[in-house]
Amino acid sequence: MAMMQEFKEFAMKGNVVDLAVGVIIGGAFGKIVDSLVQDVIMPPIGKLFGGLDFANYYVPLNGQNAALSLVEAKKLGAVFAYGNFLTILLNFVILAFIIFQMVRLMNKVRKQDAAPEAAAAPATPEDIVLLREIRDSLKK
Repeated sequence: MAMMQEFKEFAMKGNVVDLAVGVIIGGAFGKIVDSLVQDVIMPPIGKLFGGLDFANYYVPLNGQNAALSLVEAKKLGAVFAYGNFLTILLNFVILAFIIFQMVRLMNKVRKQDAAPEAAAAPATPEDIVLLREIRDSLKK
């Protein structure tokens, strides 16, 4: 029973709950960015490169017909799927940039919150002030 209590204390710590929420939101946000890349960004880029779906660009390695879709070509053997890789890479770059901007904004907010606290010096206790006055009188 003690192990269950320890686990409950561990699971209910603020950092663990924050991490769980971050993972869930990050997963949902990743799907949004994935859709942005696949449905909005890559179609115009594919049109620039010949009108095909950019994710279907590949180099056949087992003599497949280059006119096949990526899924069909993979069924027939190995392929070098550089288009799919570039799509996923672009997805990662966009996601990393957005997360960087979020962290940057949060750090800026933290600095603004911390600055007023650091600027306000605590008041000197009265007994210290009296001791300083006594010291200064004795010096004279």
